[in-house]
Amino acid sequence: MKTAVPCYYHLDVEVSPERVGQVSRILAAHLRYWDLETLVEPVCGGAELLLTAIDRHATDKNTSIEMWWNGQHLITAIGDNDRDLRPDQELRGCLEQIAATSDGWGCCATDTGSKVIWFSQRARAGERMPLVPTGPAPSLREVRQVPREIPAAALAAPATAPERVLEGAR
Repeated sequence: MKTAVPCYYHLDVEVSPERVGQVSRILAAHLRYWDLETLVEPVCGGAELLLTAIDRHATDKNTSIEMWWNGQHLITAIGDNDRDLRPDQELRGCLEQIAATSDGWGCCATDTGSKVIWFSQRARAGERMPLVPTGPAPSLREVRQVPREIPAAALAAPATAPERVLEGAR
């Protein structure tokens, strides 16, 4: 069951090829901490797409990443400081992939002329797998019969020959 406690995370980073993977692991760790393992792949994938596009096309690599969890939706926002980076040109392919993998997305301008690109993921609360008992593996089903009685003659055998005790028991 998903927690209903609102959570917030903010990270300022200067984007470089090495940092894209690091940021993805940091975001994944926070999602796991918030018990949102099912959202790790789509959120980190979308963040990686945006950060890689910013690294390739932006002149100002300073970005801010924020995640908000309200108990039902996780919103991830990535803001850049590059006024020349245009979402309709340089980021078009990236935004198409984010639109295909998220529940909602958008882009808005800030007062300083930079932009914020956000996307949301809905947590599938209440998805539970039924507990179904599983049968033993096939190799475990082949069991030898355990003798219930050991013949007295087998017990009277000398202690130096344990193989005879087992043979008599079979």
